[in-house]
Amino acid sequence: MAKYNITEKKVKEAAYRSLVNPALMDELKSKILEVIVMQKKYKDKDYSAKRLADDLGTNTRYISAVVNVQFHTNYTSFVNKFRIEEAMTLMVDKRYQDSTMEEISDMVGFANRQSFYASFFKFMNMTPRDYRVQHFAKHPSQKVPKKKGSRKSKNV
Repeated sequence: MAKYNITEKKVKEAAYRSLVNPALMDELKSKILEVIVMQKKYKDKDYSAKRLADDLGTNTRYISAVVNVQFHTNYTSFVNKFRIEEAMTLMVDKRYQDSTMEEISDMVGFANRQSFYASFFKFMNMTPRDYRVQHFAKHPSQKVPKKKGSRKSKNV
């Protein structure tokens, strides 16, 4: 099911990863988690690795090294993971049942619907809509949200 053009990247070891002091790496790891997760900076579409580095008084190479070594991913995938987890929560929350995927993707920090769908598919191996429908199929007491803009025929 090649619905989205997602290819695996070749893993190459960056030399600067081994140059970061282990104590500094641990310190930066907790600071990154504090800023990205606790302060929910992942919801800010404009919050880049550069801004994170500036906020932590370091450089982007150190941020990249810590994210790669400690979280085994790159900065974008690291941030998108939290966005997807938040989106999954919102999609099944009764308060957001009538929200469109575009509205949800915007709430969690994606710049556009395409990047939201591609990231969601990468992490969950299904589309956001499929996830939502699957959830409501497992919980029949909750209503399945209707697609905005869809019209049913009035002929009965």
